[in-house]
Amino acid sequence: MIRCYLALGSNLKTPQRQLHQAINALRKLPDCQLIKVASLYSNTAWGRKVQPSFYNTVVELHTRLTPQQLLFQCQKIEKKHGRYRRIKWGARTLDIDVLLFGNRKISQPHLVIPHPHMLKRDFVLIPLLEIAPGLTMPDGTSIKAEIHGH
Repeated sequence: MIRCYLALGSNLKTPQRQLHQAINALRKLPDCQLIKVASLYSNTAWGRKVQPSFYNTVVELHTRLTPQQLLFQCQKIEKKHGRYRRIKWGARTLDIDVLLFGNRKISQPHLVIPHPHMLKRDFVLIPLLEIAPGLTMPDGTSIKAEIHGH
């Protein structure tokens, strides 16, 4: 199984409940095992500022799925929660991003791993470090060093 990290966020329709339901859906994914879940963090929106505050968390998941299959499963969960992609960085019921997929580097039109913005977002880094304090990027960069560099 490959160790992956996913970021979850919500700022619509009872965000904490949306995140808990999404975590339960991730627990039921085929060929996956949910290992750790970080605390929920409240923060202001990133990108488009005029919208409700977000709740975010990060989970560690072990999977036999391919990165594309995992992305597809995450998008199915988002859709089930009423996620529609109309406005970039807009308000959403649920967002699930694949941050890391083992030590893989992927650059495809709909999937870039490591997630291109993860090191710029404290709402990703703080929960990620909570559950994986010694984690490094595929290139060996320490994530803990990145957050202290902010």
